[in-house]
Amino acid sequence: MGRQWLHAKREVANLKKGQAVGKLVKEIMVAAKTGGPDLEGNARLHAAVEKARKASVTRDVIERAIKKGAGIGDEKLTLEHVVFEGYAPHKVPVIVEALTDNVNRTAPEMRVLFKKGQLGTAGSNKFLFDHVGIVEAHHADPSADAEAAAIEAGANDFVELAEGENDDIPAGTKGVKFLTDRTAPAAVSKWLSANGWTVVTCELGHTAKQFPDLTDEQRAEAGEFLQALEDHDDVHRVWAALR
Repeated sequence: MGRQWLHAKREVANLKKGQAVGKLVKEIMVAAKTGGPDLEGNARLHAAVEKARKASVTRDVIERAIKKGAGIGDEKLTLEHVVFEGYAPHKVPVIVEALTDNVNRTAPEMRVLFKKGQLGTAGSNKFLFDHVGIVEAHHADPSADAEAAAIEAGANDFVELAEGENDDIPAGTKGVKFLTDRTAPAAVSKWLSANGWTVVTCELGHTAKQFPDLTDEQRAEAGEFLQALEDHDDVHRVWAALR
């Protein structure tokens, strides 16, 4: 029985790894499509490629994803960006960004996943979030001044990340989420990279304006719901008013 369980755990781990790699490859393609194939001139692409390298994605796969996203060669990017809005259990607002090659497949699957919550219509809860630029970075010096870095880089605000909050940020370093204007994440990322910070995320996203008061049990239930969304192959990002 123990060996069977070990085999099952390995199967689940391999599946999770495959899903993670697939999402990283999609992010590379979209970053290359929106900002071009030059890593030095495209902060979002640079961050996505670094994540992929840390996840042991091969160079060939990364290069193919960049070319496909940028429209170089015979393969063209056919992924469509689709946004779903709704609520997790206990009225936690959620925005789901999906990248799919078949909306007719993804949409009904999202409706199934939202059965434990509530799927809304387009624009039904975006007003509960700020649409901003997000740059996540870490500094080798745990005492690095995040506020000074935010001011110098041109960020509007910053949030220090707890250890373990972001798997891409090594233990023992200073992890910070910098919030920027929608037009500024690349510029903020460039300044941080030139001043001792390692950027792991550079993108547009949504931050909640308010957070509902939940018990630990309610928070766990909402978290399980959000994790099920995250695990869907077509889901690229999940933004929720949960902390």
